[in-house]
Amino acid sequence: MSCSHLSTAWSSSALASSASSTRRRSSSAPRSGGGSGFVVRCSLRELRSRIDSVRNTQKITEAMKLVAAAKVRRAQEAVVSSRPFSEALVEVLYNMNQEIQTEDIDLPLTRTRPVKKVALVVLTGERGLCGSFNNNVLKKADTRIEELKQLGLEYTVISVGKKGNAYFQRRPYIPLERELEVSGVPTVKDSQAICDLVYSLFVSEEVDKGEICDVNGVCVDATEDELFRLTTKEGKLTVEREKVKIETQPFSPVVQFEQDPVQILDALLPLYLNSQILRALQESLASELAARMSAMSSATDNAIELRKNLSIAYNRQRQAKITGEILEIVAGADALAG
Repeated sequence: MSCSHLSTAWSSSALASSASSTRRRSSSAPRSGGGSGFVVRCSLRELRSRIDSVRNTQKITEAMKLVAAAKVRRAQEAVVSSRPFSEALVEVLYNMNQEIQTEDIDLPLTRTRPVKKVALVVLTGERGLCGSFNNNVLKKADTRIEELKQLGLEYTVISVGKKGNAYFQRRPYIPLERELEVSGVPTVKDSQAICDLVYSLFVSEEVDKGEICDVNGVCVDATEDELFRLTTKEGKLTVEREKVKIETQPFSPVVQFEQDPVQILDALLPLYLNSQILRALQESLASELAARMSAMSSATDNAIELRKNLSIAYNRQRQAKITGEILEIVAGADALAG
């Protein structure tokens, strides 16, 4: 089995673009030079209502950003804590491979054959409001499908996540093997369900290769991990990023096997596959939460800017109304005096 991690780019969420579109609808003319604000067509009451609505939206996006930051910290810690086990497992497999190099073994996961059909595991999120995270993963999946078609290879898709499931349900021409969902934090049970499905497809020779299509978890899959910490700045809660160097304990190269190494290898290979799928699920969740945090941060900034511009427009319109009333009083006084 081979795993292919596909990269993605994060952007602001639909909520951020909605705030921008609201700002465009609230103005009938572009901002003049020197930051003079908007020319609006609505009344003062409607402006006050819009300002209150934007203020409430800003509070919601700020809260969602902080919640996503707290969750992404825990998700990253889960990835980092599972790394020693994965590295130790790789070391054991390497040492066992050195022991049985001269032996002729026949295990299901060690058989090599020409690739005719590929199983593509697509990992998407369970929710939206995370920028272009899900869209980029699905675009990568579509790109990979087109590449397989050009190579003349068959394919089948294993969709994991509600967003991916809904996407492939609307495209019945794409062969879909199974739809799975992961609620909350990924567990070994979730990864085991995917592992069993991929393992059965490979052993029964229905597929000859398996690939994982998800995001590239650089922020959690590196020697320097990017972690997030909740702090206060200017009286408000904020999120700070920090680089943490992760030290791993070296594994002893001296390993003695009491059982037949072939039997141990036959038991460890599915465990290794399960650990890699679990790691991919954890990285996908961490990347989704980080994308949501970035999107909510952009939405909050847009809400602050929109509220500022609406407040300027409100103050100017109110001042213009007061000035007009004063001019009417003065004109009436002059008329009576004349």
